[in-house]
Amino acid sequence: MASLSNSFSSLPSLLLIRCLASSALPNTGMKADVSISKTSHVYGTVSRRELCYDNVKVSGNAWDTNLIKVNPKFFSLNWNSSGGGAFAVIPLSMTGKIPDALPLYRGHSAAVLDTDFSPFNDNLIASGAEDSKVFIYTIPDELGEVDIDPIVRLSSHGRKVGQVLFNPVAENVLLSASADLTMKLWDVEKGVEKQEITGHLEIIQSVAWNYNGTLVATTCRDKKLRVFDVRSNKIVQQADSHQGVKGSRVVWLGTGDRLATTGFSKMSDRQVNIWDSSNLEKPLKSTNLDTSSGVIMPFFDNDSNMLYLAGKGDGNIRYYEYENDEMFTLSEFGSNTPQRGLAFMPKRALNVNDCEIARAYKVSNGMVEPISFTVPRKSDSFQADLFPDCIGDEASLTADAWFGGETASPKLISLEKGYTASAKKEFVASVAAQAAEDIVTVPKSDKDYQEAYHKLRQENEDLKNQIAQKDVKIRLLEVQLEQLTPA
Repeated sequence: MASLSNSFSSLPSLLLIRCLASSALPNTGMKADVSISKTSHVYGTVSRRELCYDNVKVSGNAWDTNLIKVNPKFFSLNWNSSGGGAFAVIPLSMTGKIPDALPLYRGHSAAVLDTDFSPFNDNLIASGAEDSKVFIYTIPDELGEVDIDPIVRLSSHGRKVGQVLFNPVAENVLLSASADLTMKLWDVEKGVEKQEITGHLEIIQSVAWNYNGTLVATTCRDKKLRVFDVRSNKIVQQADSHQGVKGSRVVWLGTGDRLATTGFSKMSDRQVNIWDSSNLEKPLKSTNLDTSSGVIMPFFDNDSNMLYLAGKGDGNIRYYEYENDEMFTLSEFGSNTPQRGLAFMPKRALNVNDCEIARAYKVSNGMVEPISFTVPRKSDSFQADLFPDCIGDEASLTADAWFGGETASPKLISLEKGYTASAKKEFVASVAAQAAEDIVTVPKSDKDYQEAYHKLRQENEDLKNQIAQKDVKIRLLEVQLEQLTPA
């Protein structure tokens, strides 16, 4: 045995891995990465304390979102504030202790549940909240002293809005998902709803656009995975997904038709499944990860074919290389500090000189920590294999063209000469009058009180009608379900 051990110790490390690796790693079901890969030695490093963001007041709301979004200029964070809903937008340059008197985005009257930056305008952000509203804000480059008001208010959802997500190819196209069991497509520049998407029977847990922005995948509390052609309000594919009762997430795996979902088995094991979106009859691969209780947040990097899995309440971030419907375990970033949320920086803003292939922003209690994932390379020249042309910040289509049925892939840019954040783009909404109509003013006379009373009464009647319509839909669905259920 000793001679065998000594023989192993003399082998090169990669050859040793090949000798010892079986077809699957113990306890994970993932295949060992026994091939030479450009991402084999990726490692994660958390930023020094002075380069983190301290004194952040993270929302205590229990709705399952990632809490944070990031772009090359700012990160947004669901904020814990009194007197209604708020989120903060913090410049990336504002490291260290965040001031207590931070200007907030306070347009909502109830807790903010999700935010998303426009991929084509770093100074434009959308938010969804428990007040059933979707708001659009423009972000000043310099922090002022007063809170920021929305410039567009979108308010046709009937219940809380849990997810907002911009289209990856068309400018000013936003998807929102609500607890009223619908998704809506918006032209945010015109401030109009363009399409309502139906088909969910329970609360929508996650949404994801595909690479060219033509399809949307969703996971739902009814344990179904669905793929929608959202422009035509059509379910393209639907299937049973993870059967556990806890939250499930979905992400597209690059430019093709593959999906990854994370969730829980009937026995409460955490799972990751790989799917063919054109045939959801059963997953191509299903793997149990562990028995922890935190929801797993998946993130996929198309340029390096890497899938990052970060569990809420975990301190670690696992990462894998995805190839030919297989996930090869690479390594994991470990920390003693559990994460409440996570977001990844767009590829165009990474430090290519340091071979940084990904950067995550981790939310813990009172702090946001940047985590840099790097491939060790000795050469100072541009590493073209690590940094192929990536998605840029220029839209491929206008909103009108996209809603008109046109399809295009994202426009790509080269990072060989580095990336400089573009100057602030002006966003001019053609619905400026709408904002004034939605602002609640305090009545000052008897006439004002009467008008306010009649307006509230009419709103109450409208809400009753909406509830009645939903009740009718529910009864129809129940009848259809009874007809489909075998006797």
